[in-house]
Order: sequence, then C-alpha cells, then structure tokens
Amino acid sequence: MSGNAADFALLRTFREVFEGKKYNHRNSTLGDFVATQLYEDLVALNRSPALTERVHKHERVVNAANKTVGKPSRRGDGTFGELVPTAIAVSENGLLVARGEVVNIEIGAETRILAKAMIKQIDRVIGDLARQVEQFKKTGGNPICVGIVGVNFAPRYTSYEGAVKWPTDGKKHKHPIQEALDAESRVLAQAAPAFDEFQILRFCAENNPPFAFAWMDYKKTAKEYGALLVRLSREYDRRFR
Repeated sequence: MSGNAADFALLRTFREVFEGKKYNHRNSTLGDFVATQLYEDLVALNRSPALTERVHKHERVVNAANKTVGKPSRRGDGTFGELVPTAIAVSENGLLVARGEVVNIEIGAETRILAKAMIKQIDRVIGDLARQVEQFKKTGGNPICVGIVGVNFAPRYTSYEGAVKWPTDGKKHKHPIQEALDAESRVLAQAAPAFDEFQILRFCAENNPPFAFAWMDYKKTAKEYGALLVRLSREYDRRFR
C-alpha cells in the first residue's frame, strides 16, 4: 500500500471521505462531491483548450442539481455542460469550475463506493451504473460518460447505523478483502463497457478509529487516472468543437 501523495483533486477528495472520520454509506452527497472533482482535474490539467476556456468564461459549469433544465432524468453524481443563458454561474472559493443550471450534459460522471457487503449489492450497483449511462444519453447530445468505482480491500470493516456498529466477522459478514477481487471483476465485466471511461479506485479503509486510509497502489491509481484525464480531454475536443 502506498503513502500520502494526492496530486489530483478527485483522488484527494476520495481519500478525505474516509480519512479521520466515519464513512456514512447512506450519504449520497459524498459520491456527488467526489465526482465533481473530475472537472477540477480536467481544468487543472489543461489538456483541452476548449474546455478550459469555456470554464473560465463561465460558459460551462458543473450542475449542482445534476439534471438538465426542461429534460426529466434520474440524477447523476456529477454532470457538466453548457450554462442556461438566463442562469447565473456561481463560483465557490477554492474551486475552478463554477456551479449552475445546464442546458445539456457534455460529461456525466457516476460514482459508486463498494466498502462492505460487496457481493450482496453487486447486481444493484451494476444495474444502477448501466441505467445512469442511459439517463445521461436521454438528455440528448452526445455526452461523454465516466464511471468511478471505489473497491475496498481492507482486512476488516465496521459500518454504522446510528449508534449501532456492524463489524465484519469473515463468516456471515465477509471482510472486504474476501470479496474485493470478485466485485472488481464483475464491475469491470458488466458495467465498465457501458461507459466511455471507467476507473477503479482500490483502497483500504477499516472505518474504525483512528479512521485510517491507504491506497493499495497510489502510483498505479494516479497513473491510470491521469491517463483517463488525457483521453477525456482529447475526446471532449473531438465531440464538442
């Protein structure tokens, strides 16, 4: 497992979901916020002149509501597109990409985190990922769809329901490391093909005090993610000239 480097906003934010605090698997906003960091990294990398210029001019924004105006759809974790002409782009301290309502979806990102009981929920997770791609495409245009799935390789794990703790025991409640490879394999085989780009984030978090976090191989993860950003930048320029 690797050290503390975190060169990309998305990877740093993902780490912060677990490190030093309890991870609440029922809090859907955590995945939302991780996904929005994809656009921060795209602008910071600056490999797409068109995307960077449009973001700086507030012509392109992250849609906080994750839906296009006037087109009903299921929410996605992080959607990016053209600002509605009558809407206001809202800048937030520390963020490169403003927030606002979008006309369309140019890039849609969906995040899922498999921390515990992975095989029990794997069919639902795969189904949700595939359906989200369909929803991105329902809004029209030709959106680039990105999937990001975290897979926990911890030797043990504790989840929480209020004040009640649910630790894994390796028998009835499998430890994450017992299921991680199988879960990753199924997601890659059955969900990844629906996306234009797909990233597995392999990590280790037991969700117990002091709530430590480690990447299984940070250098490999960062290299894979960096390559994804370059490909995504090139595809953006190709689709949205």
